[in-house]
Amino acid sequence: MTVDSLLVALCTYNECENIEALLPEIWRVVPQAHILVVDDNSPDGTGTLVADWMTREPRLRLLARPGKLGLGTATLAALQYAVDHNYAWVANLDADFSHPPDTLESLLRQTPGHDVVLASRYVPGGGVAGWPWYRHAMSWSINLFARLLLRLPVRDCSGSFRVYRVAQVRQLDLGRFLSTGYSVLEELLYRLRRQGARFCEVPYQFAERRHGYSKIRLTEGLRAGLIILRLALGLAG
Repeated sequence: MTVDSLLVALCTYNECENIEALLPEIWRVVPQAHILVVDDNSPDGTGTLVADWMTREPRLRLLARPGKLGLGTATLAALQYAVDHNYAWVANLDADFSHPPDTLESLLRQTPGHDVVLASRYVPGGGVAGWPWYRHAMSWSINLFARLLLRLPVRDCSGSFRVYRVAQVRQLDLGRFLSTGYSVLEELLYRLRRQGARFCEVPYQFAERRHGYSKIRLTEGLRAGLIILRLALGLAG
């Protein structure tokens, strides 16, 4: 891939401790990539740190938002940025090292012939380390619910570690999405499936974040379930 064909998106809120170590790790694997940090005005100074890096790193971009507007809108903003700036591919990772940058290489090898390549915890060779039982239960329930109701042809519907073909994203009306939180991940797959996107899953081992704390709450899982139900009932347009 050429330097202007791959955008790696990181949506951040209070990830200052992780982001400084993560950026060079991503470039070690994909040195040609541009990295976009979508920061929700993190009180810990994540956006300020990235802005400082940008003064000496031309491959880095920052989309600074005025407040904590949610993972869903941050993800959609990153995808819109990839469309507006004519990238060929956009990869999405969590910014806390739960998504190993080395897996990017495996994902990108599968892009020929596919439109969405997902890093999957739930195919042979994949897995999760460090979760309490209730995190496993919530993830399993949401994934089963989404697969059955939305007829998704993948096992890991709720993971955000993915690579998208921007030509497919360009066909979506991102302004019509229902999701503002984590359910954007299932909604993206649902809308991409409806327009004929080709999917592929690559196994990876999810590890708990290095620093900070998880933002996932039970209420977010319940909201995701309601959004999935609305999509299944055809209430999204």
